[in-house]
Amino acid sequence: MKAFYTDHFVLPLPSGHRFPMEKYSKLRNLVNDLAGVELLEAPAASDTQILYAHDPQYLINIIGGHLNANEQREIGFPWSEKMVERSRRSAGATVAACKTSLTEGVSVNLAGGTHHAYRDMGSGFCVFNDSAIAARALQKEMNPKLKIAIIDLDVHQGNGTASILQNDSSIFTLSIHGENNFPFKKEVSDLDYGLPDECDDQVYLQALTHCLDELDSRFKPDSLIFLAGADPHVDDRLGRLNISSEGMRLRDETVLAYALDRNLPIALSMAGGYGKEIASTVNIHFQTIKTALQFQQKY
Repeated sequence: MKAFYTDHFVLPLPSGHRFPMEKYSKLRNLVNDLAGVELLEAPAASDTQILYAHDPQYLINIIGGHLNANEQREIGFPWSEKMVERSRRSAGATVAACKTSLTEGVSVNLAGGTHHAYRDMGSGFCVFNDSAIAARALQKEMNPKLKIAIIDLDVHQGNGTASILQNDSSIFTLSIHGENNFPFKKEVSDLDYGLPDECDDQVYLQALTHCLDELDSRFKPDSLIFLAGADPHVDDRLGRLNISSEGMRLRDETVLAYALDRNLPIALSMAGGYGKEIASTVNIHFQTIKTALQFQQKY
């Protein structure tokens, strides 16, 4: 199974910044020892690929460092050339994982899941929307008839993805998220399911099964993009849900079984994770990788 990494493109963040940048290198170190996984440096998304999902002036402002203080605050990162390069690589990794999945069944981006980025603005630690870029790249560069479903299981709603793709009937957006969590103004996905605070494994997995059944009845995808956020986990600082490690594993198995049962290629991104201890986030992501590898071997 191919896994694309970007952790050596590091954002220069101020001391005490709450974004857990080091989780990516810690995850790659674990994956490096996993038999059956081939680690590959992520390619950078091109300007053309970024423009599949983003406004030209926004891209110009990002590249040139023309973001004002409020725009940088909304993203949550200070602008730097390294921020631009890392954001390109994170999107490029999802593009590469999606293309790889078409022939290998399952592929992984060890970062990604930047679903708060809108067409013309960044938000919530997200500069470019990798899922929207990758879905459009599959259609424009591989097969224009591909129908793609984005299954977003980060604890925060994929508001940017929903907004960018709201009028695109060829890409289905599904978001299962904390109803009372960020973003506090939700967008309208093709299918949204808001969960209550303190939600447990049983409620969560029932919601997932319900949503996958509804996806199946409303849309027949040819390819899947799965945002496997670690932040629904009980130990996440920002998650507000009570999903156990076993519940997270069953979540991943459920989505991967959905793909395998229908012989659908699936690309995973790790998305959010803000564990009280960074090791808990890394362990959930690593569990996702190991589960994906088990399913990739069945394709």
